[in-house]
Amino acid sequence: MARIDPTARVSEGAVLAEDVSIGPYAVVGDSVTIGEGTSVGPFCMIEGPTTIGRSCTFTGYASIGSPPQDHSYRGEDTRLRIGDHNTFREFVTVNRGTVKDRGVTAIGDHNLIMAYCHVAHDCIVGSHVVMGNLATLAGHVEIQDNAIIGGLAAIHQFTRVGAYVIVGGGSMVSLDIVPYAKASGDRATLYGVNTIGLKRSGFSKEQIARIEKAYRILFKQGLLLKEAISVLEQEFGDAPEVGRLLEFLRTSRRGIAR
Repeated sequence: MARIDPTARVSEGAVLAEDVSIGPYAVVGDSVTIGEGTSVGPFCMIEGPTTIGRSCTFTGYASIGSPPQDHSYRGEDTRLRIGDHNTFREFVTVNRGTVKDRGVTAIGDHNLIMAYCHVAHDCIVGSHVVMGNLATLAGHVEIQDNAIIGGLAAIHQFTRVGAYVIVGGGSMVSLDIVPYAKASGDRATLYGVNTIGLKRSGFSKEQIARIEKAYRILFKQGLLLKEAISVLEQEFGDAPEVGRLLEFLRTSRRGIAR
């Protein structure tokens, strides 16, 4: 049975798995589904439709699944989907999606969302992502797996941050950040390859060397983007780590930071 503090308010329309813990004065609304082993701390607010996976932790005063902060929202049936083993610290806010996009805000697995962070409507956050205190995602942002967003950083709407990227604290990101890069500043520019992060994630010396060479071709040889893509395809066609970079470049809508 779920453990619900007597001061909490849980809607009859909520579905709680075994071992869910609901703390003092927390509120769980209609159309909320919470997976096994998840803990909801004191004074948290979880609104639906929201689906939360297993073994997540919500620390005090988090606001999860609230309506999108969008003038065009008219109460449509939009959703929030959260995976397993995520931690949301104090005063984090996460909004549901809008019908202008997929209608879903989605967060993967094993993420750490630190205090006062905001994830806006229609965002996609991958897995193993870290967001430092007060980091903010505008609407329709995509953060790919294993990215680190420094504290007080802000990501412009429709911008993508690639896998294994580290964004420095206080940065203002308005263009796509390619996978494996270090980025910082207002407006964020690139400062090379995140080699330390790649080593910690288990990339081999050979893989890192290929990524660094691809980075030099892309940014250091004065090539147009389509020219650089052609060179990368010819030189690294079979390397999956460069394939991830190429896919990101081909699908960029806002343009890439340099």
